[in-house]
Amino acid sequence: MNPVLIAGAILGFLSVAVGASAEHLLQHRVDDEVWRWVMTAVRYHQVGALVITALGLSLSAGIRPTRWISMAAYFLLGGTVLFSFSIYAAALTGIHSLTYVTPLGGVSLMFGWLVLIWAGIRTGKE
Repeated sequence: MNPVLIAGAILGFLSVAVGASAEHLLQHRVDDEVWRWVMTAVRYHQVGALVITALGLSLSAGIRPTRWISMAAYFLLGGTVLFSFSIYAAALTGIHSLTYVTPLGGVSLMFGWLVLIWAGIRTGKE
């Protein structure tokens, strides 16, 4: 079982479901600013899903260093969930204070990318 690949695939599925639902059900119920937030969240969600899926595939292929790739994947997963889902929750509930969590997701995403850079540097050395 490959939990990173499974998580990436679930995120990918959810990104399509949320994006389509937002387009058909939410667009005319929120103001333009909230709509921009939601579309930004969907984009980050889709990018996160693709990258996490790719990292899961690289782990299945045995690409080294697996420890750093796994760590990057989990930071990206946490960041994607915190970033995108806090915005989705704020848009659906109207409780804009839920977006206070969003920057934590952004920091986790950035840290995930930094760890992935490190994994690239370490490739072939472990």
